[in-house]
Amino acid sequence: MAGGWSRDGAVQDQIDASVEEAVSRVRSRLPAGESLTQCELCEAEIPEARRKAVPGVRLCVNCQAEADEQHAASASFNRRANKDSQLR
Repeated sequence: MAGGWSRDGAVQDQIDASVEEAVSRVRSRLPAGESLTQCELCEAEIPEARRKAVPGVRLCVNCQAEADEQHAASASFNRRANKDSQLR
């Protein structure tokens, strides 16, 4: 984080950059293209309502939930450590 002799607004600039990076990362994970009618992992039928709600969907709800859990478990670190952790 900015501090000390940094210019006015430097902290807000860092916050804005962090938010923009997170939004870009999430958007890059969104599916694109035409939705599949069957899950590419378990081959279960993907309901039409899900295909309309999530354009480009490739997984059924169950497989997507498992994929999200696995991703969350592997991405549970903060690249930008807070100031308190740097002072220890």
